[in-house]
Amino acid sequence: MAKDAPLYLRPRVEPPLAALLGEAGFLHSLVDALGSPLNVLLPEVVAENADRFLSVYRRHRLSGRVYFAHKANRSSALVRRLAACDPEAVGVDVASLGELRHALGCGFTGDRVMATGPKDPEFLWLAARVGATVNVDSPGELRKLAELVRGHGLSRTRVLARLSGFESDAGYGGTGTRVLSRGSRFGTPVAEAEVLWSALEEHRDAVELVGLAYHLDTTGLEEKARALERCVLLMDECRARGLAPGAVDIGGGFGVGYVAEAAEWERWTTALSEAVLGLRPPLTWRGHGYGLRAEAGTVRGTAALYPAHRTVAGPGYLDELLSRPAPALGRSPATLLLEHLNDLYIEPGRALVDQCGVSLARVLEVRRTDDAPDRYLVRLGMNAGDVSLEEHGVLVDPVLLPRDGARDAPNSEGPVGVHLVGNLCLEADLITRRLVHLPRLPCPGDVMAFVNTAGYAMDFHAHRAQRQPVARTVAVTREAGTWRWCPDEDYWPLTHPEEGPF
Repeated sequence: MAKDAPLYLRPRVEPPLAALLGEAGFLHSLVDALGSPLNVLLPEVVAENADRFLSVYRRHRLSGRVYFAHKANRSSALVRRLAACDPEAVGVDVASLGELRHALGCGFTGDRVMATGPKDPEFLWLAARVGATVNVDSPGELRKLAELVRGHGLSRTRVLARLSGFESDAGYGGTGTRVLSRGSRFGTPVAEAEVLWSALEEHRDAVELVGLAYHLDTTGLEEKARALERCVLLMDECRARGLAPGAVDIGGGFGVGYVAEAAEWERWTTALSEAVLGLRPPLTWRGHGYGLRAEAGTVRGTAALYPAHRTVAGPGYLDELLSRPAPALGRSPATLLLEHLNDLYIEPGRALVDQCGVSLARVLEVRRTDDAPDRYLVRLGMNAGDVSLEEHGVLVDPVLLPRDGARDAPNSEGPVGVHLVGNLCLEADLITRRLVHLPRLPCPGDVMAFVNTAGYAMDFHAHRAQRQPVARTVAVTREAGTWRWCPDEDYWPLTHPEEGPF
């Protein structure tokens, strides 16, 4: 394919999100009424995603619970819809006092809540008071929790002990192999676990150990399988000391596939290296290399990019993790969990809201760039904080929704390259650093739909800089053949969308 051919990164879009994007008139009417930017959520999809994860549990005959990592999205509609799911199978992971209060207000009872992240005394007190399970990171945090429980006459609090630094024990099981993993500021290093076990014994009047946990900042299946296997073995050590853990919490990191075609992703990443080397025109604003640089005719560095096309992600990733032989004992993690009668807890965030939402922005201005007449600047009614895909290294094309509804209308320019810029008075306010190829040139009044933004990209970095509006969020459902919407905060899971395909 010629080097000057459009470098598309077209999004992966599945039903019912695909059907919603087909209703350009409906989406334009929402933007007209509620302003740009605008976030649109499909709460039914989050429940379907939870069931897809639970189907993996059923396939491996495992019990346990799927905890939604609330930090991925601030929505009330998504949390309320999950609260209506099977209470024995679906919970919520909260990482702040505000998230805990929000989850309780959305219908979750305390016994379905997992408290993680940095914890101040107020957060710990409310978590213990409502009967949440607390994921403790250190002996010091455990002592603070125990003091609160005793001081306020609360019931024993269920805790998970979060571990890290599994590479320091990589020689267990006779492998003799040291496998390095990325360091983490969360969790107690396995090499220091003895201090944690002693603290759990000391404070057993105030806390009850229900399991061990980890959350590794990696996509590596082998590393995660090693940590899971090690946790199962460490739980035997805990039982020998009179403790009674019964669950392993493996955190999140199951991933999402954003780009539909592997070939497009491979072609773009190859072209980026060529552009960094000067073998083709720059693909980005002012030659930004996403972490790559040229040295003596060679590409150096590591691209700070999310693997936007993934053949295995979400529930499929969990299935593969549970199925592969664990490094030391040679049996699959699923088998180890069954043999030891352990429950499995997971904390998906991005993967649980896959295909749940879209961020809309009105096109405000279109003009040619000064340095390249075949490229355009397209200014949108949003800023980089409103759709922070690139902040998380995610590269994927938006979907153009023309004002006249003619999505594929012919244009004299044909496919065009555009830089999408925001509404802030800042040179750095770029929605996309890369050149985005679109099938035709946008016009003022068109809408750009950024697909699959519900996981971290929709509101994680939103702000009111320069008093620009923050996106409103609406929940949409399909009822009696019609798309209906309501403000996110007004959604309650009291009605059922129509059955059947969209």
